[in-house]
Amino acid sequence: MFTPNYHVGVIQHLINDIDEADFDVTRGGQVEIIGWLYQYYNTEPKEVAISQPKSHKFRNNEIASATQIFTPDWIVKYMVQNSLGKLWIRHIVAKNGSLSEKQLAEQFQWQYYMEDGPQPKEAIVEITSTENSLEDLNIQDIKFIDPAMGSGHILVYAFDVLMDIYISEGFSKREATELIITNNLSGLDIDMRAFQLSYFSVMMKARQYNRRILSVNHSINVFSIPDTSDLAIESFNVLFEQLTEKTVAILKELLAIFVHGSEFGSLLKVGQYNFEMILSELDGLNEHQLSFELIPLIEKSKEIIKAAKLLAQPYHVVITNPPYMGSSRMSPALAKFAKEVYPNSKSDLFSMFMERWGSATLSGGYSCMVTMQSWMFLSSFEKMRKNILTKYTISNLMHMENNVMGIAFGTAVTILRNTLLPDFSGTYHQIKTTDVTKGIPAVVPITGNRFNRTNQANFKKIPGSPIAYWATKKVFKSFERSTLDEHFKGKEGLGTGNNRVFLKYWFELILPNEGWYPYQKGGAYRKWYGNNNYYVDWRNDGRNMKAMPKSNIRNLPFQYSIGITWSAISSGKPSFRYTQTKYFFDSKGPMMFHVHEESYFFAIGYLNSKVTEYFLTFLSPTLDYRLGQIQKLPFIDEEVVSRIELQRILTLVSQTLDTSKKEWNQYEESIDFYKHPLLTHIADDNLSIWYYSVVLTNLGAKNVPIFRLWGVK
Repeated sequence: MFTPNYHVGVIQHLINDIDEADFDVTRGGQVEIIGWLYQYYNTEPKEVAISQPKSHKFRNNEIASATQIFTPDWIVKYMVQNSLGKLWIRHIVAKNGSLSEKQLAEQFQWQYYMEDGPQPKEAIVEITSTENSLEDLNIQDIKFIDPAMGSGHILVYAFDVLMDIYISEGFSKREATELIITNNLSGLDIDMRAFQLSYFSVMMKARQYNRRILSVNHSINVFSIPDTSDLAIESFNVLFEQLTEKTVAILKELLAIFVHGSEFGSLLKVGQYNFEMILSELDGLNEHQLSFELIPLIEKSKEIIKAAKLLAQPYHVVITNPPYMGSSRMSPALAKFAKEVYPNSKSDLFSMFMERWGSATLSGGYSCMVTMQSWMFLSSFEKMRKNILTKYTISNLMHMENNVMGIAFGTAVTILRNTLLPDFSGTYHQIKTTDVTKGIPAVVPITGNRFNRTNQANFKKIPGSPIAYWATKKVFKSFERSTLDEHFKGKEGLGTGNNRVFLKYWFELILPNEGWYPYQKGGAYRKWYGNNNYYVDWRNDGRNMKAMPKSNIRNLPFQYSIGITWSAISSGKPSFRYTQTKYFFDSKGPMMFHVHEESYFFAIGYLNSKVTEYFLTFLSPTLDYRLGQIQKLPFIDEEVVSRIELQRILTLVSQTLDTSKKEWNQYEESIDFYKHPLLTHIADDNLSIWYYSVVLTNLGAKNVPIFRLWGVK
């Protein structure tokens, strides 16, 4: 139960955050208020859920509470216009072709519609072949679903778009309303409260167009996904005795499928059954005298069958804002289900939704989801990315910075067609946080924000196939060369199992201390040299650490070596350092080692250059500089560089390293500290000014030949 103070907080949010126009039923948009109400009333249970320890696994209602995110109205419009709207406009183009996409979108007043860009001849042939069947598409036949509908925001706007289409086809509003709720719209959710709000939202929208709709007995296709975990199959025996053997067999299968219905939700897969036959048989039981024992069993069976029918049916258009929840929060049952059913996308619920419902669209149909941006770049989603690029066509992608959706991470609206058009150029663009300071962007796409039309086959040219839609032809060509891992092998090191026990700052020890060794652990942004603060306990060949239950002893042959290290996790730019003495290391401060006696100076000069920063905007735009991303960097062998330029680079790097080392050692945190510079140069300027002037001068000078080598800008 909510506390009185919580109710006061909700009311304050409604007064302060929601435009008065949203309450004005004469101006439209009032249904959005239900979404805001749901979000605010869901705040307390959400905070309770996410405040649980990281080891806590979310189940059932906790999943709904922890993952509900309200989708801003303009993003909903973008999603629906560029999938459902796109389907219908492509139908009109296929049917007569007298008007362009842009002209048709203007007629419907779809302000966020993105017309396809110019296509090569090969793509035009592919599109024509794919869309021949669209010519005969009837509006009454379009199947649309939101499989994680929340409060029904997407369904309500889809209703408006469908109404626009019906009216353009000559239907009356009254007739169109009945067809939309019976033929077109469907929705599912695991949260009963969300289902109730969605049902209410859709019916209120229907009443807006047909004032008599509430007086007619309509059953709309919006359901809460049932759960049978608390039901014993034996309790259905009294019902099974009334049904045919075939129907009993199917019902038993469905009861087993929905055992985790409230947890697996719309990720469940249901085979094709004769659902109408089963419903008809159940309805036929009403003609006889029914016991109080039978009635709830019949109702439960119908509930399961109706939800199963929606899960089994293919759709022309799927649109949703799916739940975002990583595998670390999944219950054992959900984690097992993810690994077995969605091995390519098991890392997060949202990626599993992308896989599940992308394949649920009809050939040429559209699936549209707003998700975390992580699927576009991270190695944990690589198999999923490659599967998408091999099986589907990216029609549109709107990439949004942190906080564009009011959440502290980047997101993306991805619109896929369930067909592969190998030569098609998709439309890509970016929305920055500064573009929505007034709530919505002034125009879409925004000039200068990485707007590009490119063929998705280009992404496969970059290792890991990141969705690097803003890359130029020169960048793709650069990645066709050899990669860094062909010259330098990167390794992750020790997982101590308990850093408090096994790691110490050097000044906490009396050195030399037998069995304690220098240790690299990433650390703050710092290039060239430094962050040499830790020592690790490796006494008796690491006996105590090896005995620690949670320890992970990796790559022992490479421990206590010279190499290049860096900070794997950062809030800004990457920074690489040369360990000129032997170090142990871990996964936060991984290291790389040359394969064929290549020069560490040449490698670190490249890694600390602007060119590497530029390449990493494609490989790791999420600022995650883990081993996988770094090893995929393109790399030029020293042998292809002229002797003069190579010598110039090596000299500048050597000078910069020496300067960085001296600067690090002039402060007490360095183990090699001897005397503070102010004591030696009391009348001189601060040495840090000298350091930065030298380093920055060398950096600028070094970047000149490296840029010239790559020619990427």
